[in-house]
Amino acid sequence: MKKCIDKSIEFLTLFISLLQSMLENQSQQTLFMKSKDSSLPECAKLGGSEPIALHSDGDVVIGGFFPLHYVASKPEYSYNSKPQVTSCSGFDHTAFRWMMTMIFAVDEINRNSSLLPGVKLGYRIMDSCDHVHTSLRALFSLISYSKTVKKTSSTCLNYSPVSYFATCSCLTDKNLYPSFLRTVPSDLFQVRGLVKLVTYFSWFWVGTIGATDDYSLYGIQAFSIQFGQQGGCVAFHLTIPTSPTVAEIQKMADKLQRSTARVVVVFAKEVNLLDLFLELTRRNMTGIQWVVSEAWMAANQLTTPDFHNLLEGTLGFSFPGVSIPGLEEFLLNVRPSPKPGMELVNMFWEEYFGCKLEFERDRSAVKKTVCTGSEDLTYTDSSYSDVSQVRISYNVYKAVYAIAHALHTFLNCNSTGPSGGLCEMHSSFTNGQVFLTVYMHISVFSVFKGSTECIKCPEYYWSDKDKVKCVAGEEEFLSFYDAMGIILVALTLLGFILTSIVTIVFHSFRYTPIVKANNSEISFLLLLSLKLCFLCCLVFIGQPSWWTCRLRQAAFGISFVLCLSCLLVKTIVVLLAFQTNNPGSRGRMLFGTSQQRILILCTTAPQIFLSTGWVLGAPPFPFRNSNYQGITGKCKEPWPPGFYLLLGYIGLLAFVCLLLAFFGRKLPDTFNEAKFITFSMLIFWAVWISFIPAYVSSPAKFSVAVEIFAILASSFGLLLCIFIPKCYIILLHPERNIKKGMTGKHQR
Repeated sequence: MKKCIDKSIEFLTLFISLLQSMLENQSQQTLFMKSKDSSLPECAKLGGSEPIALHSDGDVVIGGFFPLHYVASKPEYSYNSKPQVTSCSGFDHTAFRWMMTMIFAVDEINRNSSLLPGVKLGYRIMDSCDHVHTSLRALFSLISYSKTVKKTSSTCLNYSPVSYFATCSCLTDKNLYPSFLRTVPSDLFQVRGLVKLVTYFSWFWVGTIGATDDYSLYGIQAFSIQFGQQGGCVAFHLTIPTSPTVAEIQKMADKLQRSTARVVVVFAKEVNLLDLFLELTRRNMTGIQWVVSEAWMAANQLTTPDFHNLLEGTLGFSFPGVSIPGLEEFLLNVRPSPKPGMELVNMFWEEYFGCKLEFERDRSAVKKTVCTGSEDLTYTDSSYSDVSQVRISYNVYKAVYAIAHALHTFLNCNSTGPSGGLCEMHSSFTNGQVFLTVYMHISVFSVFKGSTECIKCPEYYWSDKDKVKCVAGEEEFLSFYDAMGIILVALTLLGFILTSIVTIVFHSFRYTPIVKANNSEISFLLLLSLKLCFLCCLVFIGQPSWWTCRLRQAAFGISFVLCLSCLLVKTIVVLLAFQTNNPGSRGRMLFGTSQQRILILCTTAPQIFLSTGWVLGAPPFPFRNSNYQGITGKCKEPWPPGFYLLLGYIGLLAFVCLLLAFFGRKLPDTFNEAKFITFSMLIFWAVWISFIPAYVSSPAKFSVAVEIFAILASSFGLLLCIFIPKCYIILLHPERNIKKGMTGKHQR
C-alpha cells in the first residue's frame, strides 16, 4: 500500500498541471493528443467505460480514491498492442471503512450550521486498487468529470493534493511538490524516533530491511544517516523484491541467521515481509529484536499465533488511536441500494455476507445465497466495524475537515476581506458552483490554488481551536482553587490553629510545674517558630510573583532553623538538668537563660546570612516555561546550590538534636522530654529524606506540593511529639501537674 501511495503521489503531483493543460484542449473521449507522426500508434483511452464511483451531488464536490481492492494484476504491454485495464481483486474491509469515514465527515459538516453555512458538500469516490495504473485511470475520470461540470457552471479548477497515508519523506520537498499537503506526519519524524529508540537501549550494531518502494528507500536512507551520526553501524541491509522468488527469500533468511546483529530495523509494509517471516518461522528462528515502522506495527496478518515466537517483543511506532463520536452508528446503518452511485456499497455488502443482492443477480451467472439488503451488521465482527481506536480513518476524517475549514476561511476572506493579518490568501476563485476534488488515498485536491500564510503566535500565546487567531495560553501552577491547593491550605490552617491553641493552653498554665519545668520562654519561642513554619506554606501556593519567589525559601529555611535551635536548647537543658544531681556538676549554672538565648541566636544567624545572601545575590524569579504540554509557572532558581545549602544546614541541626536526644532517652519517664524530641526528629528525618528524590523527580506544580507536604508533615510531627503529651497532662490529668510528678516521685 505504501509503495502505491508514495509512487502515485510523486507521479501525480509532477503531472497535474500538465494534465490540466492537456485536458483544456482535448475532448473527453481522448486522453492524450494524437501523435504528429502518422507511423506511430495513436494514444487511446484505457478501458471502454468509466470506473465505478460512489457519489452524491453538492455545491462543492469532494473526490476521493481508496484502495478498496488490494491485488492488481499487471497488464501486458507491447509496442503495437492496445493497453489493457488493470484487474483488481481482494476486497479490503478496512479501506471501505476509510471510504465511509469520508462520507460520514461530509455528512457531519453538512449538518454543522457554523461550518460552511449555505454550502453543501458532495463527494465522488472511486477505487484506486492500491495500484498506480488504476489510480491514474480514476484520476483522469475525476478530471474529466470536473470538465463536464465546468461546461454547465462557473468553476474553479485548481488542485492541491492532500494525503492521509503517504508518509514518504520524498514528498516534503516544496520545490518539487509545492502543492502537496497531508494529515499524516512525514517519515522524517518517525526516523528520528527510531534512531532515538535504538540508541536509548545502546543498540549500535543493527541490520536493516526494506522493500523497493520509495517509502522503504527514503526511510532506510534517512535512518542509516542519522544512526551513523549517533555512532551506530549498519551490519547489513536486505531489500525485498516486489515479487520475491523462493531462492531470494531463502538467501535473505540465510543472511539474517549468519549475522551477528541481533537487532533489525524494518521499513516496509506487511505484504513485503510475509514471505520472509514465513521462512524464518519455518526455521524456528528466534532471538531477534525487531524495531519496526508504522507500516506494519499494527498489521493483522503478523499478529497471528504462527508469528508469536518470531516477533514477540517487537518495538515500533504507530499512529495514535482515537475514537470518532457517531462513526460506529453510521457504519452499522450503511445499507445497499439499487440507486445509481451505490455500486461500491452493494459490492461491499455482497462480499461481506457472501451473497448476491436481489437487484444485482443479473450481473453473474454464479449461484449464490440471495441477500435482501436488510441483513444486520451489528452482530458481525470485522475490521470494518471495529472503530474503538481508529488511526487511518481519523486521518481521513481530518483531511475532509481540513478542506472544509480551508474553504470556509477562503469564502470568508473573499466576502469580508483579510483582517488582522490572520487570513492572507491568494486565489482565482469565481462565483458559482465549485468542484473540489479530494484524492483521499493518494492525495486531496483543494478548491483553491495558492497559499494561506501562517503567522507565528507571540510567546505564551497559542492558536485557537479553529487555527485562525492567537489566544493567551493558560498558565499552570498550584492554585488556591485547585483541589490539591485547597487541601494543602486547609492543612496549613489546621496546623496554625492547633499551634495557637497549644500556645493559649501553655500561657494559661504558665505558672504550673510542667510548663515551668520545660523552660516556658523557649517553649513559647518554639511555638512561634512552628506557626511560622505552617504559615510559610501559603507563600508556595498561588501564581509565582517577584516577592513570593524571594520569600518562600528564605521564610521556610529561617523558620525551621529557629524551630530546631529551640529544640537543641531544650535538649541540652534536659541533659544538664540531670547532670546537676551529680556531685560537683556546674553544667546548669554555666548554661543559664542568657546562654540559651545566645545559642539560639548563634545557630539561627548562619541561616539568616545564607538566605539573605542568596536572595540578594542570585534571587529566584518567576518563570514561565512553554512547551507542547502547556505553560508552566514556577520560581526558577539561578543558583540551585543555595537551596541545597539551606536544606543542608537544617539537616545538620536536626542531626545534632537527634544525637543529643538519643543520649538522654533513658532519663526518668516522667521528665523524659528527650524521648519525645527523639521521636520528633525521627519523623523529621524520615520526611525530608523522602522529600529530596520526590522533589527532584516531580514536575512543575507537583514539586511545590511535595515541598509543602514535607513542611507540613515535619511541623505536625514536632507539634504532636513535643506539646500534645504536655497538653494531655495539663488538661486531662491536672493531678500529675505538680512538682513531685516532674521529679518522678508521684504515684500514678
